[in-house]
Amino acid sequence: MVEEAAAVPPAVAASAAASAPPHLLLICFPGQGHVNPMLRLAKRVAAKGLLVTFSSLASVGPKLAAAAGVSAGGDGVPVGRGRVRFEFLEDGDPGPDLDDLMRHLETAGPPPFAALLRRQAEEGRPVACVVANNPFMPWASDVAAGEGIPTAVLWVQSCAVFSLYYHQVHGLVEFPHEDDPTARFKLPGLPEMSAADVPSFLLPSNPLKLHADAIIRQFRTIGRASWVLVNSFAELEADVVAALPGVTPRPPELISVGPLVELQQQEGQEEDDAVRGDLIKAADDCVEWLDAQPPRSVVYASMGSVVVLTPGEVAEMAHGLASTGRPFLWVVRPDTQPHLPAGFVESVSGRGAVVAWSPQERVLAHPSTACFLTHCGWNSTLETVAAGVPVVAFPQWGDQCTDARFLVEELGMGVRLRGARREAVREAVKAAVAGPRAGEMLASARRWSAAARAAVAPGGSSDAHIQAFVDEVARRAQGQRPPAVET
Repeated sequence: MVEEAAAVPPAVAASAAASAPPHLLLICFPGQGHVNPMLRLAKRVAAKGLLVTFSSLASVGPKLAAAAGVSAGGDGVPVGRGRVRFEFLEDGDPGPDLDDLMRHLETAGPPPFAALLRRQAEEGRPVACVVANNPFMPWASDVAAGEGIPTAVLWVQSCAVFSLYYHQVHGLVEFPHEDDPTARFKLPGLPEMSAADVPSFLLPSNPLKLHADAIIRQFRTIGRASWVLVNSFAELEADVVAALPGVTPRPPELISVGPLVELQQQEGQEEDDAVRGDLIKAADDCVEWLDAQPPRSVVYASMGSVVVLTPGEVAEMAHGLASTGRPFLWVVRPDTQPHLPAGFVESVSGRGAVVAWSPQERVLAHPSTACFLTHCGWNSTLETVAAGVPVVAFPQWGDQCTDARFLVEELGMGVRLRGARREAVREAVKAAVAGPRAGEMLASARRWSAAARAAVAPGGSSDAHIQAFVDEVARRAQGQRPPAVET
């Protein structure tokens, strides 16, 4: 529940607003894969001196507040030169089904969000800019516009995926048929690709039509945003970012602000890591378990917060991991654990650890971690790039298909797992860690890690973009005409 604040006299509110730093409000879809980059953006912006309010639905409010150690309402906590606070929307309870939630929010989301924006002004912290991150909440930008507040969009997938969607939505590309694996197509700034490399939401076989429609709607209206921020970094996707301005109709400028991942664990900086957004509690003993393993020995496996493997795939992956002869740390969510082979956890005790969730950034940063068996969601992709860990890529749907292509073939950081058969799992892990190209893949991963860290270091490309965005928001809040944000 949102904590009730006492009414603030108008004169006091006006005085406070005049002296307060600009106020940025982020509205986030209540999924782990969306909360992670949005909260990390909130901290990066706050560190530059802004007041940032992070908002999502009240249904996830207690989990977020507990993970961050911050109560809803109030002044929040200091992050760098600014502060991060939390407020949540009372939206009712549509149930756990994603499609039902999206339909429910179309009508139940706008009124409390509008009230939240108005309340900020009434309490002396008027919102200077709203940042929305998701096509599943398209009404957020419309509500902000109705209140006279400029908006930014955080695109939480890659620039390559952005380009694929943009070209398809505007009728600029025809993808090969899925039944023809040899057919290729080419777009500006992207390598030659097949239908298997395209986000599955754009293909005729996609069963998640509601998701695809929501993303496509976002592309038809994304030009209304004053800024399009992207969770990537300039050095990672230089070719596609350079090519997009030459496309007709011209897409919005993409401002790279990533990777929005936690790098503090590797750098010995703990302060910002205290403000976290874990909707699923991570196992407490993962790092301690890793401490007991030899350097570069552990296979870390996780399919993220959404992907569901079949019972047969879970069983085959279990046998495959056990057969590698290596210690392994495997994230198996509670909904999937019933599919583990009988007695499996006991049979691998001491060599294999099975946990419901992990502190993934810390696991990937640990010197014992040798490779990452991943579904290739964009958050996980950026986290392993930043950590410099080779991958065994096992994409399932959506943008994971594109991410896997780039991780393996363009960045040279790993191998593909073609089907969850135990022999294939064993051989893919061997190839990634000890195969003929393992050294080359590790070197490539470490080069990309250095580039990622440089991008977010003071004066790096993404750090400079965030500073320019913060400066422009501040100028707009003061009624001054802003210059363009340079990329």
